[in-house]
Amino acid sequence: MEAEKRQSAITRETRETSINLTINIDGTGKSDISTGIGFLDHMLELFAKHGFFDLTIAEKGDIHVDYHHSMEDLGLALGAAIAQALGNKAGIRRYGSCLLPMDEALAEVALDLSGRPYLVYNAEMPAAQVGDIDVRLFHEFFQALCVKSGMNLHIRLLAGAETHHCLEAIFKAFAKALDMATQYDARVQGVLSTKGCLD
Repeated sequence: MEAEKRQSAITRETRETSINLTINIDGTGKSDISTGIGFLDHMLELFAKHGFFDLTIAEKGDIHVDYHHSMEDLGLALGAAIAQALGNKAGIRRYGSCLLPMDEALAEVALDLSGRPYLVYNAEMPAAQVGDIDVRLFHEFFQALCVKSGMNLHIRLLAGAETHHCLEAIFKAFAKALDMATQYDARVQGVLSTKGCLD
């Protein structure tokens, strides 16, 4: 029996942003990403590559105001797409974690696809900005992603002197942890919960 395709497409339209996004959980790491924010594009390309997710994003936002709406709304869209692609999450490992170095930076990410959103973000950056992005907006991105995906996500930055490296380590570790959590385990019958559901 052929495995069900775990992919989804999300369109989000507001007065502040317009987003079209597709994800294939069982992809090869291909991406085509345009958010209008170069550094964010780079981080999402890394996420796709290192998680083996196929990801397309076309976003237009009010970046002439600032990047807040674009980054938060993209987190909402990506979280919704992940949840939609995974469906009832039957047969998956549910949990994933990764400790990942990037030169002098070291990031640890652990997550649970529990259906209950919660973010713990202990990632104090060396600088307040990377390029022209306020680094606090990455907290907003991950918070929004957790809300819509129903993910319990813990992010810790353990070391790092270069903000680019710190965020790169976080996004790669997040990709690896999510890849682990979404993999099938033949021992899992239904969902990995004594309740019989993940929510």
